[in-house]
Amino acid sequence: MKQTKKKVLKYLMIDVACAAAALLVFALFHHVLPRRQQSVGIVIPNPYKTSAPQEGDASSLQIPEDALILADAGVSDAGLGSLSARGGRNNRNTPSYGAGYNSKGGSALTEETADAEGAQADETPISEKFADKYTDTVVVTDSSYSSPDISITVTRETAQNGRVTYYLADIYVRDITCFQSAMAKNTYGSGFRDDVLDMAALNEALLAINGDYYGNTNEGVVIRNGVIYRANRTNCDVCVLYYDGTMRVMPGSTFDMQQAIEDGAWQAWTFGPALLDANGEAISAFSSTNRIISANPRTAIGYYEPGHYCMVVVDGRGESAGITLPDLSALFEQLGCAAAYNLDGGNSSVMVWQDAVLNDPSGGGRESSDALLIAEVNSHE
Repeated sequence: MKQTKKKVLKYLMIDVACAAAALLVFALFHHVLPRRQQSVGIVIPNPYKTSAPQEGDASSLQIPEDALILADAGVSDAGLGSLSARGGRNNRNTPSYGAGYNSKGGSALTEETADAEGAQADETPISEKFADKYTDTVVVTDSSYSSPDISITVTRETAQNGRVTYYLADIYVRDITCFQSAMAKNTYGSGFRDDVLDMAALNEALLAINGDYYGNTNEGVVIRNGVIYRANRTNCDVCVLYYDGTMRVMPGSTFDMQQAIEDGAWQAWTFGPALLDANGEAISAFSSTNRIISANPRTAIGYYEPGHYCMVVVDGRGESAGITLPDLSALFEQLGCAAAYNLDGGNSSVMVWQDAVLNDPSGGGRESSDALLIAEVNSHE
């Protein structure tokens, strides 16, 4: 009898061990090991590149039904406009979130407080704006770079009586394609990670910051350098940069991919929250977790008007105390931005300037799935 019990116990232990091993392999495959993912793969044409071959009017581009995966994030199908109206299907491998859940930074906007049309100072093309900011040749100093297409000035700043250190990059571009994104290993998928410094070097970037860490979830919208990779539902705010230089931040529930195509989206990120309301004023209430709202290292982008942007990286968890979302929002209001957007933070927060990490990343920094870059697209002597 005792021998029988020992055998049963032995087999049970073997079964448990096998099950544990299987779960470990599953977790590694789905969450750790790099995996390429299927991309929607639609290229949004640039209407300002008249010399480039065009495939037709952007309004005629349609995403195939079987390419669209809608994660159940507690928002209506109507939020994705004509894409979801064509019957996008749920993917059972995509996590199901309850209403109000955000796996990333969250949301600060509602349909009433967001400016669905965005704000644009005037109709002047960005190629004709800010002529005094550019130089006929490349001019480089320790804190600045200028050329016929780009102007960048980087400064180290302090706030809150010196308790907070942040790095501010003031950016002007004559061609919006100088404002780029990069993916780790040059591959779209989950589990692919690189140092921001390496992504910057590979893409010959002058300036780089970490992005929205798109590869950490199946949630949200991913448009990079004019290519649609993902069009999933989200409760997070979505930030879109268009070919005409405008940048708009909107609730994920109101994002319309077909409209983004027709408006000429160049980049789109899903993290958030928005840091300014439709009037460019600071936001004090955020529907994010206390962990996200509290003082942390931060990475964020700001928009003044077409052709003029800024990038901010705040150090934290060390000599610099980090910054709360309300204080970060107030900072962008003080900078005079019309819109601003929070990206991945914490140990991810890194700014690369002229081939070196400029800030003091928490924990020495960590690899990310993507980065935002400023890089030349034309050759200059």
